[in-house]
Amino acid sequence: MKKEKIVIALGGNALEKEGIPATAESQLETIRETVRYVVDIIEDGYQVIVAHGNGPQVGRIVLQNEGAAHLTPSLPFDVCGAMSQGYIGYHIQQGIKNEFKRRGKDNGVISVVTQVVVDQNDPGFKNPTKPIGPFYSEEEARKLEIEKGYNVVEDAGRGYRRVVASPKPLQIVELEGIKTLIDTGLTVITVGGGGIPVIKRDDGTLEGVAAVIDKDLASEKLAKDLDADVLFILTAVEQVAINFNKPNEKWLSELTIAEAEKYITEGHFAPGSMLPKVMAAVDFVKGRPGKKAIITSLEGALRALQGETGTVIIDR
Repeated sequence: MKKEKIVIALGGNALEKEGIPATAESQLETIRETVRYVVDIIEDGYQVIVAHGNGPQVGRIVLQNEGAAHLTPSLPFDVCGAMSQGYIGYHIQQGIKNEFKRRGKDNGVISVVTQVVVDQNDPGFKNPTKPIGPFYSEEEARKLEIEKGYNVVEDAGRGYRRVVASPKPLQIVELEGIKTLIDTGLTVITVGGGGIPVIKRDDGTLEGVAAVIDKDLASEKLAKDLDADVLFILTAVEQVAINFNKPNEKWLSELTIAEAEKYITEGHFAPGSMLPKVMAAVDFVKGRPGKKAIITSLEGALRALQGETGTVIIDR
């Protein structure tokens, strides 16, 4: 019997925890906990492909580059993105492999350095929206705007963060290789951080650009290209809500496309937070009966697949 194919998009809370120093060691420890839920899903009989974000990590790499510019030349933004993709992929890959070993299995895991083509004329380059790096107070944010020319915005009531260009993903460059790896039975980690953003020149060559692609939109593109059965977007909450954090807050166990689009128009979902998740879910299921997208927490993942929690988005 053919396994259902699931693309899992891991959010920031699956990679590092608030209130803990953002060291490589603490991230690896968090990921050791995260991958237990991923391996639970694999053991339940699903074929899993893992994608992940990189907002905090790429922001810190850029800060490190800027801080050490007097010692060594700074690296371009796309290279910083590639560095974040590599080390996060390494942590997830090692974590999954070790968890398989702990359970007495020898399943293979591999990370793919993945480029994603974007349009150099994408309006996202003129309107930065993707949060990266740490949170700042308003005073710190205003200082960064003046001293470094950062674009800084308030992020869903959690503080202020730098925002960078976030163009839409058009093409996953390494897609055919990814398909081949999946067909061999490997658990594949790909489009990390939304993929390394590149533009395609007239002669077909690729060139990196300064941007961060939203990982939920890249995961949706990946899931569609792989003809996955489920797009699984994991975040900090078990379900999507309208009127979030208000007295009339309402949690949703199911969303139709019409309902989701209505709530998007009404502004219920925060940009840079829940909005791209809902948009990605809608894009994945639209016009594709039988497919579904699920938004839920890491801890609720397996229960959500069993219909016990989460918000399911379907086309009907």
